[in-house]
Amino acid sequence: MGINIRGRSFLTLLDFTPEEINYLLDLSMEFKKMKANGVDHSYLKGKQVVLLFEKTSTRTRCAFEVGARDLGMGVTFLDSASSQMGKKESLEDTAKVLGRMYDGIEYRGFKQSVVEDLAKYSGVPVWNGLTDDFHPTQMLADIMTAREEFGDMRGRKLTFFGDARNNVANSLMVVSAKLGMHFCACGPKELMPKQSLIDTCTAIAKETGAQLDFTDDPKVGAKDCDVLYTDIWLSMGEAAELWEQRIKLLKPYQVNKELMALAKPTAIFEHCLPSFHDRNTTVGEDIYQKYGLEAMEVTDDVFLGTQARQFQEAENRMHTIKAVMYATLK
Repeated sequence: MGINIRGRSFLTLLDFTPEEINYLLDLSMEFKKMKANGVDHSYLKGKQVVLLFEKTSTRTRCAFEVGARDLGMGVTFLDSASSQMGKKESLEDTAKVLGRMYDGIEYRGFKQSVVEDLAKYSGVPVWNGLTDDFHPTQMLADIMTAREEFGDMRGRKLTFFGDARNNVANSLMVVSAKLGMHFCACGPKELMPKQSLIDTCTAIAKETGAQLDFTDDPKVGAKDCDVLYTDIWLSMGEAAELWEQRIKLLKPYQVNKELMALAKPTAIFEHCLPSFHDRNTTVGEDIYQKYGLEAMEVTDDVFLGTQARQFQEAENRMHTIKAVMYATLK
């Protein structure tokens, strides 16, 4: 029997089986081939989707907009200044209104409870473009990129370096557990994932053969690693006053040439972007002036090196998001 997730919301990969996740990844590859070969795939003509953004984004917004249009759909974008959600109108009322006008809803913001309530009250598929807890569409792009390199990801080691309790690290642990991978969270002990999520993923890993490791030693994290992954040291919405503290905590976990050399020779580097790999941003220059750092979570030589796959990964956001929208709306 084929995989069918029509009508379902995409809130966290905890809700999906390994078979369903691999189905979405296979579908993403098909859409990528069609896009590259100029094959029309406007399969969802006449449908309409709305994108709700409480947090700004380049890749997520563009991936949803281009993906929706490639599928033949109309798209409406609403940021926090363009919607009354939670201000003059309750979340429940907003969800019910949007569900009567649109076939699907994307949400990118803060609380996981918001995207869950949108799904509860709207009556249409809702897609999580990022919350404080999870970033499931990013995970599909991350694993798709690694699959393009290595094929079957079972047993492959992916290590996240840095603040391992953030939404990206949480989701990497989930998808690794689901797909039978070897996940390693490498960072300060005080910045590890919540024990409740570790327990959930450990139970999943027992069923799939996945391995989960947690270490504060970068050398252990990099040893025998296939994918070295990092993210910025201060998440969107966190206070700028935390920079000094995070730099002290996370500088040992910077992905640099020395760390890459400890991994497998075939290893690749991934990053969800944006990245502070040089001084060519206002934040990067400000950090340099205050703390003397030329780069933060990843050095420029790694970011621009032959093992880096972050721009391929960014493109794959479009293909994977397209797969999620198509599979839940077809």
